[in-house]
Amino acid sequence: MSETVLQARGLTKTFNGLTAVSELSFSLKAGEILGVLGPNGAGKTTLIHMLLGLTSPTSGEIFVLGRDLRRHREWILQQVNFSSTYISMPNSLRVVECLRIFARLYGVDNRERRIDEVMAMFEISDQRRKLVRNLSSGQRSRLYLAKAFINRPRILFLDEPTASLDPDIADKTRRLLTEVKRGGDLSILYTSHNMREMQELSDRILFLRSGRKIAEGRPDEVISRFRGDDLEEVFLNLAREDDG
Repeated sequence: MSETVLQARGLTKTFNGLTAVSELSFSLKAGEILGVLGPNGAGKTTLIHMLLGLTSPTSGEIFVLGRDLRRHREWILQQVNFSSTYISMPNSLRVVECLRIFARLYGVDNRERRIDEVMAMFEISDQRRKLVRNLSSGQRSRLYLAKAFINRPRILFLDEPTASLDPDIADKTRRLLTEVKRGGDLSILYTSHNMREMQELSDRILFLRSGRKIAEGRPDEVISRFRGDDLEEVFLNLAREDDG
């Protein structure tokens, strides 16, 4: 049986009396891609922020690589990384300078070689001297992904990572994630509104609505439970239920 690398137990987060995440429990296995699915406002980003220790749960527990996040956050953050379309980097720095900063923060060995590797992985080597402010949205997304891989994380949190990428680079990113997963060295918690992407990449789906878990299982199991032809149909039906 695969090792459990992340365990959430009874996570709840309230903001000013509003519940963003409610009594959520799930696990992530070594080498697994867990797709977290749900409409806007379902609690996906709040969940990731709690898993990174950026916001504290109102109640519940988080264990990462066997350690309590509350007590071992500094050690845990050296073992994980994060990428999102919605983050930003200093506009006045060059691409290579940004990656050097994060390589130092994570204590990466052979920093310059690793920087060259991640820039090549995401095809931004030719942008190394460009200022962040002058990057296109797709180039920025690739920089964020390069940053996410800089420390060879054991767990990777991806929040809409391919949303601003052109189809070719998005496809290459999915292929890269699949290849890394085959190696068994990386576990990924992944959010996306691209249902085809979620269905193809995810070993399991965690479906959230209004902060609650309404389904969990392999993509085919979730599709079968809600009697859809694919994840996109399931998603649309559930979203329209909310609208109604």
